[in-house]
Amino acid sequence: MFRPNNKKEKREKLSKESVQKAKRIFSYMRPYRGQFILGWIFLVLSSLIGLLFPLLLGQLLGGETGDDSSMKGMLSFLTLDTVNSFAFALFIIFALQSVFSFFRVVLFTNVTENTLRDIRKNAFERLIYMPMDFFNKNKVGELTSRISSDITQIQATLQTTIAEFFRQLVIIIGGIAFLAFISLKLALIMLGTLPVIIVIAIVFGKFIKKLSKAAQDEAAASNVVLEESLMGISNVKSFTNESFMLGKYSTIINNIRALTIKSGLWRGIFISFIIFTMFGAMVFIIWQGLLMTQGVNPELARGDFFSFVMFTVMMAASFSSLPDMYANIQKAIGSTENLMNIISTENENELHTGKEKPEITGEVLFNGINFSYPQRMDVQVLSDINFSVKENQTIALVGASGGGKSTIASLLLNYYGATKGDIQFNGVNISEIETNHLRSHLAIVPQEVILFAGTIKENICFGKIDATDEEVIDAARKANALGFIDSFPEKLETEVGDRGIQLSGGQKQRIAIARAILKDPKILILDEATSALDSESEKEVQNALSTLMEGRTSFVIAHRLSTIKKADKILVIENGQIIEEGKHDQLIDLNGTYSNLVHLQEVKS
Repeated sequence: MFRPNNKKEKREKLSKESVQKAKRIFSYMRPYRGQFILGWIFLVLSSLIGLLFPLLLGQLLGGETGDDSSMKGMLSFLTLDTVNSFAFALFIIFALQSVFSFFRVVLFTNVTENTLRDIRKNAFERLIYMPMDFFNKNKVGELTSRISSDITQIQATLQTTIAEFFRQLVIIIGGIAFLAFISLKLALIMLGTLPVIIVIAIVFGKFIKKLSKAAQDEAAASNVVLEESLMGISNVKSFTNESFMLGKYSTIINNIRALTIKSGLWRGIFISFIIFTMFGAMVFIIWQGLLMTQGVNPELARGDFFSFVMFTVMMAASFSSLPDMYANIQKAIGSTENLMNIISTENENELHTGKEKPEITGEVLFNGINFSYPQRMDVQVLSDINFSVKENQTIALVGASGGGKSTIASLLLNYYGATKGDIQFNGVNISEIETNHLRSHLAIVPQEVILFAGTIKENICFGKIDATDEEVIDAARKANALGFIDSFPEKLETEVGDRGIQLSGGQKQRIAIARAILKDPKILILDEATSALDSESEKEVQNALSTLMEGRTSFVIAHRLSTIKKADKILVIENGQIIEEGKHDQLIDLNGTYSNLVHLQEVKS
């Protein structure tokens, strides 16, 4: 099961479980392995040829390749004996490295984008088919982050970070080898000073970054206090808590000041440390190298000395870049682990194994149904629910909020499996029916309608993707929606905005009804579809619902009991149990819970 790891868990598992899961990304790269291998070949070639740059540049700056140069034998195969030939060789190196880098970047980009396209598609496919309980346990914002920000992290790592990390390692290893060949003594001096200083600088930098992050967190907290105080200014004033909020804000901004001053102090120390030690180390190495070039029989040729300096500068840059690259690779491993957790979680197609596709006409049987939500197994939501529904009947579910009415609707849609008992459609157990086949015969009009960003037509067509314009118009007409649709300048092509924000509640409900009409289901679920509407909108929607319910089995979860007087059967549900069952007049005569509910609503109205 997918569980987003906290930071502590990531640190503990990074070396084992995380890496193992991250390796699964290579299965997505397998179709493109030819391009990937070719990209690595170009990467190796560009990295190796890059090592010739400081070598040749040093000899060029030295202005000679005399017999005293230790590099003469190494470079003899290049037949370089003049300053011009060295310069020409450098231009050849630049040209080759440009070509190799071009092909490396293009090939890695192609492989990365193809791989990430496949991962995005697979991850979204897994998410869209996840069972409802998965979304009860995981935040939608965090799930969308897995598909967006995590993949962005992986993208940067596959395209550039891994390649650059490898290239810097080649420079460091190759540089050390060349330095030792040029002068083992000078190489040991460099390795004994520069890398140690760089490591100290990196640790120092992380400490300062931590202080800056703490200051940023305090600044964010101060913004929260500021925003809440001004947005809730009426509460602040009515409770005369101006001084309290001012004190709270003052405490935070004093913390910001203290942290920022501390950070500035350590930044000053850090900069002083870098200036003195880093440049001091470079001067010390150059000083020792120059001493080795002097005398009647110098230990080091001048050209070799300049090559040494060039290698040292390149290696210093490589050493300093490795920690950030390694940190990015760690983040990518964590991101890959999260994605692979999603992809490896069982979805509905794997959990619901039913293959039957029986004829569904609207006959439904609930036989001894008990149910608890998977994340709250200790709380029983439904207890021994028994009822049967014949084709084209209307069943009303009434009772107080939290009684289990919407849960029955969720079980009908097979969002969850019953803890005990069985649900049958036309005599076939729900567990044996293919989920898509079952749901294709059901439609729901919820209390809170969700419309997708797009046009009215696109939202209605969600009930039948391939519907013609004539079918869409007919569905809108039956839903009493065509009147307000035609009042818009763009009619069916009118944009509804994010989540349908540009439409009123009644308009959204009628769009949802038109969507359900277009689907033409055998079983209809109305989950308090008119409870949030004003009287005028409710009348329009209720007329549309009456049209929609004709010739179908309908389950009506009712808040306003006046709308279900003509139901074939009314089930009064309380604390997950059916406590009363019958038609409206029968239940009124019982003078029980239903009768009391009707009386209370009549008094309120």
